[in-house]
Amino acid sequence: MSNETPTTLATQIERARTFRDLHTGERPLVLPNAWDPASARIVEEAGAAAVATTSAGVGWGLGFGDGERLSRERAVELIARVVATVDVPVTADVEAGYGESAEDVAATVRGVLGAGAVGINLEDASHASEGPAVRSTEENAARIAAARQAADEVGVPLFINARTDVYLASVGEPETRLSETLERAAAYVAAGADGVFVPGVVDFETVTALVKGIAAPLNVMVWPGAPSVEEFAELGVARISVGAAIAQSVHALTRRAAREVLTSGTYTSFTDGLSYPELNGLFERRS
Repeated sequence: MSNETPTTLATQIERARTFRDLHTGERPLVLPNAWDPASARIVEEAGAAAVATTSAGVGWGLGFGDGERLSRERAVELIARVVATVDVPVTADVEAGYGESAEDVAATVRGVLGAGAVGINLEDASHASEGPAVRSTEENAARIAAARQAADEVGVPLFINARTDVYLASVGEPETRLSETLERAAAYVAAGADGVFVPGVVDFETVTALVKGIAAPLNVMVWPGAPSVEEFAELGVARISVGAAIAQSVHALTRRAAREVLTSGTYTSFTDGLSYPELNGLFERRS
């Protein structure tokens, strides 16, 4: 398969079913998020069963900040390039759907499916300059329903991972966040979501309550110091992602290396880089 070869509908449906099944295995689906074709190919080569994009990493790589500053068209173009680079299922972080209306979300889903992806993250965060940090439960449920209908019309069983930012955005009082999250999760699943993503929380007590209280696979986001994959597996977590953490680490290395060569004139930061033949070899079959 070359970069010019589109994904057939039959292949896309098969990948969508495979991706859905990955949420019901004995071990959580682990997603080291990628942000461009090279990082996606490296993640695939490392053994990932699927590739997930990170909106922050994608935005930075294209010269934009996170928070829906990227256009739908640019996001879909990047997703298509990632899909063309790997053979595993791809799920795309489409932030809040790139638009204010439910129809905007549906248009984004049609674009994502046209790019060959089989899953999306759809968050309830509001990126408006004024107003609450998250949309109302009712409004976001309607956006999820629009995403589901758009996917059904195409005929691809798109995995909709409904993200709620109640914890990440510190919505309300700490003692009400669990009940608010569970209420939102129930509404989102009823609207057509296949999974629920709750970033910003990794403590055992809360995660356990979320696993027990949500009637869908739970996705958590990890960072240095968070419990291990094995520990989350014991709690019943179905999906683990790293968000922009790998992209942040890569950019930190870029800064260290640039500062080193510009100041001390030495090159030790380059020591552990992948070799040119190894990197080039990851793409030879697609040229």
